[in-house]
Amino acid sequence: MLSTGNQLRAARGLVAMDQVTLAERSGVSANTIRSMEGKGANGLTSGLDTVRAVQSALEAAGVEFLNHGRPGVRLRAEPPDREMSKA
Repeated sequence: MLSTGNQLRAARGLVAMDQVTLAERSGVSANTIRSMEGKGANGLTSGLDTVRAVQSALEAAGVEFLNHGRPGVRLRAEPPDREMSKA
């Protein structure tokens, strides 16, 4: 689950998405994205619907959220059938 501003910034960086594009894809304002990222290492205080919308937009772009003791992100692995078709 998306939980900190730094995690949000890192997720955007992985998929090279700017704040305006994320705002458009998630249906929230760019100011909201900036405010969320401004929290840094602190927990997000935006409403649950807002956090879910932003997280969903990033997941659709290929981000996977990790929370194994510390918030993190990584790119989702391609499904096996897509990897085989590249061979």
